[in-house]
Amino acid sequence: MAMRSIRKARGCWSFIRALHKGPEAAHAPQKEAVKRVFSGIQPTGIPHLGNYLGAIETWVRLQEEHGSVLYSIVDLHSITVPQDPAVLRQSILDMTAVLLACGINPEKSILFQQSQVSEHTQLSWILTCLVRLPRLQHLHQWKAKTATQKHGGTAGLLTYPVLQAADILLYKSTHVPVGEDQVQHMELVQDLAQGFNKKYGEFFPVPKSILTSMKKVKSLRDPSAKMSKSDPDKLATVRITDSAEEIVRKFRKAVTDFTSEVTYEPARRPGVSNLVAIHAAVTRLPVEEALRRGAGMDTARYKLLVADAVIEKFAPIKREIEKLKMDKDLLKRLIL
Repeated sequence: MAMRSIRKARGCWSFIRALHKGPEAAHAPQKEAVKRVFSGIQPTGIPHLGNYLGAIETWVRLQEEHGSVLYSIVDLHSITVPQDPAVLRQSILDMTAVLLACGINPEKSILFQQSQVSEHTQLSWILTCLVRLPRLQHLHQWKAKTATQKHGGTAGLLTYPVLQAADILLYKSTHVPVGEDQVQHMELVQDLAQGFNKKYGEFFPVPKSILTSMKKVKSLRDPSAKMSKSDPDKLATVRITDSAEEIVRKFRKAVTDFTSEVTYEPARRPGVSNLVAIHAAVTRLPVEEALRRGAGMDTARYKLLVADAVIEKFAPIKREIEKLKMDKDLLKRLIL
């Protein structure tokens, strides 16, 4: 099902033929691009609260607002670090279940597995030949990730932003929802689209970023860092499938400060402000209303209020995930 839809959605493989036929073919006038949204998520681990508020909720909203939306489980990106093949195969199915449970509707958007479409890597190679090595080495995520890896990281880790550009450009995408940490990568995508068009003729739309409204959700144990799947502190990250007891325990242990009043001052009180931001996001309330509901509480009581709001938000999603995971055949039909 997904692959049939993908074949209809992708429309740019003709650029290879254009390169072989010569400049006159590459410069042939192109039809005006439709408004098309693309985004991807790695199938490594169960999404956490930050993934949900920063990306998945936005995906659900965009499928209601746009007529052409593609969402990819980007398994090729996940192998920039070592993976157990059996675990990765299961993680792809688990991620499919999570996205469906969160509200991604295959009748309204196209959900597919990246590695099932070989043109992603083929276009990535062409774009890799258009980008200079120093440009990739200066990307802040490359610097951050290699700082924590032995031997300085792999070539795949260095060039994955180019594969990311291929993911987007392959479908002539016009809009991409991104968080603040991906803005620099989107600038690379835009530059590659413009560079290709200048060299071979107008072909790719230059995609625009859709900045997600939710700022980075911070770690519950270190409010100076963002919440992460790979955080070694198990109390730092709230996952969608966590039990109610686990969620309460993690919020009880959330780092705040020595002032008991609940206020929203991100620069001065990052831990408490993170709790307020989470409370506002999961209840879809303005920050001011979240503060009003926490008025008169000390931070210990407020932590439990926020935990209850997160539990209520995730409870129906968790039930649907478990239901979907029982039907592997359905998940495979949808994603493969």
